[in-house]
This record gives sequence, structure tokens and C-alpha cells, in this order.
Amino acid sequence: MAVAKKAWRCYGGLQFLNSLASSSLCWKWRRRQPVVVPWTVVCGLMLFAVGLISLFTGHVASDLEWYSQRLVNRTWYYKLDKGNRAPIDIWRSKFSNFYFACSERGPHFAPAVREHLSNGYLLIATSGGLNQQRTGITDAVVVARILNATLVVPELDHHSYWKDESDFSDIFDVDWFISYIAKDVPIVKRVPEKFMRSMEKPPYTMRVPRKSEPEYYLEQVLPILLRRRVLQLTKFDYRLASELDEDLQKLRCRVNYHALRFTKPLRNLGQRLVMRMRKMAKRFIAIHLRFEPDMLAFSGCYYGGGDKERYELAEIRKRWETLPELSADEERSRGKCPLTPHEVGLLLRALGFENSTYIYVASGEIYGGEETLAPLRELFPNFYTKEMLAGEELKPFLPFSSQMAAIDYIVCDESDVFVTNNNGNMAKILAGRRRYAGHKRTIRPNAKRLSALFTARDKMDWSTFARKVKSCQRGFMGEPEEMRPGRGEFHEYPSSCICQKRSKFSNVNNNKGYRNLDKFLNVSEPESRDEYLSDEEQSENRLPKQKNGSSGNRTVSITSEDHDDFLSD
Repeated sequence: MAVAKKAWRCYGGLQFLNSLASSSLCWKWRRRQPVVVPWTVVCGLMLFAVGLISLFTGHVASDLEWYSQRLVNRTWYYKLDKGNRAPIDIWRSKFSNFYFACSERGPHFAPAVREHLSNGYLLIATSGGLNQQRTGITDAVVVARILNATLVVPELDHHSYWKDESDFSDIFDVDWFISYIAKDVPIVKRVPEKFMRSMEKPPYTMRVPRKSEPEYYLEQVLPILLRRRVLQLTKFDYRLASELDEDLQKLRCRVNYHALRFTKPLRNLGQRLVMRMRKMAKRFIAIHLRFEPDMLAFSGCYYGGGDKERYELAEIRKRWETLPELSADEERSRGKCPLTPHEVGLLLRALGFENSTYIYVASGEIYGGEETLAPLRELFPNFYTKEMLAGEELKPFLPFSSQMAAIDYIVCDESDVFVTNNNGNMAKILAGRRRYAGHKRTIRPNAKRLSALFTARDKMDWSTFARKVKSCQRGFMGEPEEMRPGRGEFHEYPSSCICQKRSKFSNVNNNKGYRNLDKFLNVSEPESRDEYLSDEEQSENRLPKQKNGSSGNRTVSITSEDHDDFLSD
């Protein structure tokens, strides 16, 4: 009882204050017992201290959160990378082995209906260049499946800008196409003549809206097909929605990546060009420059060529009457203009590709000719095109732009690194195919951020410029983490057709398609570190300067839906 009274008098408040006599007893008590500080007081003092520090620094708390998050994320990094803080390989994604293509038919995907039991014959007239037509052909098979129809081998566009007279069988192996898809959709080369003779009216023709949902085809198109038995869909490009159910998406992949095989002459020549590049170098880059006069005129971009350039491109632009005029500086800052060949070369050198790297340039006529290409050649002297590699072997294909594009397609697909210079059809199709084939390195310039960087490049040394380029390109290097289900066009991000391998670091159901490596793949290095492996140390103190007149400041944006993908192959 005496001890309890002493404790009460020492810690109880009023008794302690009102009795000086008790002070000596409290002192003796404190010497015998340690002071117990409540935990709430300790927490309060700690929070007060952190708040006080943050008041003066402004960012301590946020930095603590950032570093703690990175510490958590790096758990996966060290497990899979064995603790090595290796930079990203510019030639190959080290995460590609965790993924594989998976476009097989699902167990509940019914076999194709027989031709005589189908709802009718579906005729398709594609639109645009080779790769734009490729999307139309792929979607045409899926639409035929939705309508339970027999697909007639699609017609290619002979009236577009390129005026290419090639038929389907001149570019694609038609017999392979029919046989490969036979289990999914019945396909014939033409409507049977006896059926055509029995028809009272000619085939009905219509154009469906862009990116139409399957419900639209079932509600608006199917009744006409059932009534007329033969139906033609015109200007068929991007006329089917990007997001479909998984079985239809996998059908898209089977068509695009397996059934649409080029003819034997095109495959043979394309592979010979690849072998010739491989004989000269173990690995090479393919660049789709897309810097032809028609592309520049259509986009409205200006590249400093003065009145001569403005007049020449304006004359080409007269082919399209509905292109709106917008602020050139604003559009360029939004990344709407392709990079110049010089800028593409600077981008690659900044990422770490050395001067001795072999490059294959896939392109038609370059605006400005050799003068425009000279800076790129200087940065990469080992510069080759199909014309340089093939010589006389190319003659049979010269009159046909789509067949020439097919040869470029083959070499770009087989390259170790593919670099796009615009967001057109060839860029999207090849990016998707390379993801499907094992996430082969595909570099897409982040033009929106790079435009400001190129403008100010003379105000910084080379090491600073290279570091900033690497920072800008984070997320544009073709890594698996860039692909998310439902992101962008399916032809560019075929997520339903890419599965993740099972490992002790992931819990994946491969039947549900692509899954990313959780937090592990979201790890990003700070800007101060070199993120990409370099084949040589950069010895230059200053960034090479661009020649006068090679950077542009005018552009025109395209808003009409029928112009979105035109001329973008």
C-alpha cells in the first residue's frame, strides 16, 4: 500500500504539486524504478520530427515512399536477375524467354460450318497499301466467322495511291491461306458460277462503320446476307472493333501470323537478303524510315527546305481535299511528325548502337534523296537497302509496290532490332508480330518527348543528350511490360495470343493469354544510370550538329476517319 501511494504521488499530478515534502520521496522512488514513457508519446514525437524535417526539405516523405517502393519492386528483380544490376540490353529483351505465342483454338471453339450450310458468301474489297490491306484480310476472316458465312478470297486495292495491280495470289500463298483457316472458316477462291447464275440480283454492296462491334454485324449485316446470299463489304480496313472475345482474338492471330504467308518467290528473295546481311554481321538493325514525299505531304510536316519544299509537298497534298490546317509547332510538339533520317541515327547512337552497326533501311523514295540520307550514312556507314542487296533479282518486283513492301517486311521481321519512324500500319503490324514471335526488340521513337530534346540538342553535351534520350525511350523499347490487355490496336498489342511461362516467381493461368510479371517488370532505373548496354564508350564531348534546314516546324493533323491510316504503310 505504501508503494502504491508513492507511485500515485509521483505520477498522479495534484498530490505531487501540493506537497513539497513528497518530492524527496519521489526522487528516491525514481532512482529505484525506470521511467515508463507511453508508446503514443513516442509515436507522436517521431511523427512531429518527420513533419518538421519535411517542412524544410519539401520532399523527404515522398522520397522515402519512392525508395521503399523501389526496394519492394527490386525483390523480383534480384530473384530473377540473380542480384546483378545489369542494364537493359539494346539488342534483346532479357525477359522474352518468359513468354510464348498461344493462339491455338479453345476447347469450346466450334469447327467451321460447311460451305453449303453457311449463311451465304462474303465478298471483301480491301483498302490501302500492303499492311493496311493485311489488317482488312485478317478482320475479314473473323467477320465471316461471326456471320457464319463462306469467305471469298479478298480483293486487293488497285486504285489507291500506289496503283498496284497485284492480286491476292501475287502476294500471298492462296492455297496455304485457304487450307490453314479451313477449320475455322470456309474459304473459296470465287463464288460458284451456278450460284451466281441463279441469283436474281447482283451482289449487294455496303460499307460498315469503322471499328464496328460484332453485334453490329449480327444486327445490320447478317439480315442482308441471309436475304441476298452474296454480300460485298467495300473499303474494308479497320472495320472491326479492336477488342473481341478471346477466341476471336486468337483467330485473328492465326490468320495474321500463320495463314497469311507470302508467295514462294517473295519468301525466297526476302530470305536471301537476310542471309546476305547475316554474312556481313552477326546481327543488324532494320529501320522503317517512311520518309517518302507522299508521307510528308499527307502528314503536313515541314523540314526546313524553304519555298521549294513547301511547293512540292503542297502539290502532292492537293490529292486530298479534306485535310485541315493546324498549328505546325503545336502538332510537332505532340510528336505527329516522323523523325528525319539524321534524327533516327542520333537516337540509335544515343541508345548505344555503335558506328560499326549494320543497318537495313526499308523505304521507298526518300524525300531529298542522298542529301537527306547522308547524315544517317555518316553515323552508320554499314548502310544497306533491298536495292543494294538484291540488284537484278529485284527487277520482276519493281513495278509492284506491295510486293516490294513484302520484301522489306520479311527482312524487317527477321532483323535483330526493328526501328519504326511512324505509327503507321507496317509499324503496328510488325511490332505485333515481333511481340508474338518472342518479343524481339522493337524500338518506337517517343516523338512527343524527343521533339523538344532534338530542338535543344546543341545546348548540351553528348553524354547529357544520350542520358535524356534513354530516359525518353523508357517504355518504347519493345519490352513485354509495355503490352497490357486492351491497350491500343490489337494488331500492335496481341495480348490474347501471348502467354507467360510458369515459374516460381509467378502464378499464371496460360489459358487466359498474356500476363505480365507482376511488379518485377515495372522496375525502372533512375535517369542518372545508363539503362541500355553500349557497344562502345561515347568519346565525343559535343553532340554532332544537324545541318541547316533539316529540322521542321510545320505540320498538319489528320482528323477524318477515312484518312487515319491512309499512306501509312
